Amino acid sequence: MTSSFSNLSLAEPLARAVAEMGYESMTPIQAQAIPVVLTGQDVMGAAQTGTGKTAAFSLPLLQRLLKHESSSTSPARHPVRALVLLPTRELADQVAQQIALYAKYTKLRSTVVFGGMDMKPQTLELKKGVEVLVATPGRLLDHIEAKNAVLNQVEYVVLDEADRMLDIGFLPDLQRILSYLPPQRTTLLFSATFSPEIKRLASSYLQNPVTIEVARPNETASTVEQRFYSANDDDKRRAIHQVLKTRGIKQAFIFVNSKLGCGRLARSLENEGLRTAALHGDKSQDERLKALEAFKKGEVDLLVCTDVAARGLDIKDVPAVFNFDVPFNAEDYVHRIGRTGRAGASGLAVTLVSGSDARLVADIEKLIKKKLEIEAIEYPEDQPRGRINDGRRAWREAGETGDTRDAARERRESRGPREPREGRELREPREFRGFRPAAPSRDPFFEKPYEPSAAEAAPAWEAATKAPVRGSLSANIKPKRKVAALFKAATA
Repeated sequence: MTSSFSNLSLAEPLARAVAEMGYESMTPIQAQAIPVVLTGQDVMGAAQTGTGKTAAFSLPLLQRLLKHESSSTSPARHPVRALVLLPTRELADQVAQQIALYAKYTKLRSTVVFGGMDMKPQTLELKKGVEVLVATPGRLLDHIEAKNAVLNQVEYVVLDEADRMLDIGFLPDLQRILSYLPPQRTTLLFSATFSPEIKRLASSYLQNPVTIEVARPNETASTVEQRFYSANDDDKRRAIHQVLKTRGIKQAFIFVNSKLGCGRLARSLENEGLRTAALHGDKSQDERLKALEAFKKGEVDLLVCTDVAARGLDIKDVPAVFNFDVPFNAEDYVHRIGRTGRAGASGLAVTLVSGSDARLVADIEKLIKKKLEIEAIEYPEDQPRGRINDGRRAWREAGETGDTRDAARERRESRGPREPREGRELREPREFRGFRPAAPSRDPFFEKPYEPSAAEAAPAWEAATKAPVRGSLSANIKPKRKVAALFKAATA
């Protein structure tokens, strides 16, 4: 099996584009998948992230679509022939850029549609006609319902990072999209991890697929050095500073589990003098693209992000990845650390483990089938523990030495024992000392106790009636009690 692109039987326009991009030797997934895809068979490929899966399916698809290329400007001559579905906007944009570079010397058209952007420019591109459509499931369904995308001539479907699409609830959308496609098609499924749900999806929509596994499923790349450090929540930022300093790291991804934590951590690191940007799902698409572009250009040192950036993002020469929070899903750990050590380069993956993360670490060990050692991170002796640059708990830098705690202890002991808590007088807040509000005026009438009246007068209507004549009624018959009438009886 050939391992050089120059020996691969690609068409001249594709071979020229590949040579310009500097591709020489194929990665294992490319060497095994490209010949199979060229034959038109369904493929289920498993490989670690960062091993060139995009070229593994893009180049053979473009090769087979060259028979449909046309210089006509009519949209009818450019129907959608290949559909590539991805879970995140950033990954969709990245794959679309790669496909455009591969096809720049051909007459094949390609475009990308994803959410967070105005639909009008995307609609104009679709109306012109494209052979290769890269999309996220939600926005593609919007265009299908608006009659902007017609998929009845699709010949090839690619599900990249399919496990992530299932994790974030795209299975109903995937089923709807696949129902619009012709039954006779070639389906390619690529992912770094193969869960039972992925295998069920493959059995439902792939026909006799060829399984390609260039490495054991869920295995981490050998080029990534994995270190696990014990650190409580207050010391995690301090640990990041220490690793950046001792390892001389200039750029890194920092992954957290929540959007709120992402924003807070980014602001804290920015206040501590590090060039930092945040990337999470609540950011607008324009803000997300700008943050990625700034990180690629080196204008940002640390990119704090949620798992929205854990899948497929290809940024070269990122030396390190920090897991500020241990991921809830062990599969996400494999994808997170795949952002470094790409294309054969070495990388460092640092995971900060607190006391409540034991179960999550055990899940990672079970997934990658490797025993993980949690180390204690070493700090300089003159660097006090606690939050960095936090006014509530920070140590005063001026005049402090390594024996600050001992000196503070001696001062406390010289004061003698404190009074018992029961015997202490409550001290008023400083702002209320010396202030006494005026006493409220008192009315003696309201302070007198209740005194019943000597004789309570009978009701006026009973006093007005005459007492019955003795002897007119039996002594055993009590007279009726008179009750006041609300209304007078009407007189004739």
